[in-house]
Amino acid sequence: MIVSTSDLGRFADQVTMADGGFDPLHHGHVAYLEAAAALGAPVLCNVSSDEYVARKHPPFLDQAERGAILDAIRFVDYVHLSGVETVEVLRLLRPRAYAKGADWRGRLPEAEQAACAELGIEVVYLDTVLDSSTAILERYAGRQRAE
Repeated sequence: MIVSTSDLGRFADQVTMADGGFDPLHHGHVAYLEAAAALGAPVLCNVSSDEYVARKHPPFLDQAERGAILDAIRFVDYVHLSGVETVEVLRLLRPRAYAKGADWRGRLPEAEQAACAELGIEVVYLDTVLDSSTAILERYAGRQRAE
């Protein structure tokens, strides 16, 4: 189910929040979402905006397409198509846990760390990093140049 920013408060203290660009979506993301679901609470997946993704690379899929795909994954209960910074979503949602891939350990943005500490949100680093969207796109671009 896709939920709006104004609905986030309804899920306060009830969900695990997974977060990312998910562009392109790959098997590592599915492992990440499965591990987030194993934490025991419904999973709300916060999907970064196209503008955020564009800071790294031109979006492969637009936010609505990424959200629709994530909404179809059985480990995801709710999808939020974010138009705000993640720290604002954390403040509105106040999830039980904030699940991130282990590759975020030591580099979670300071504002997110502070919000989690202030609100008592547990940050859980999941060892599910099997690939990265950036690496997949780089491999694809390399194949395109070789042709």
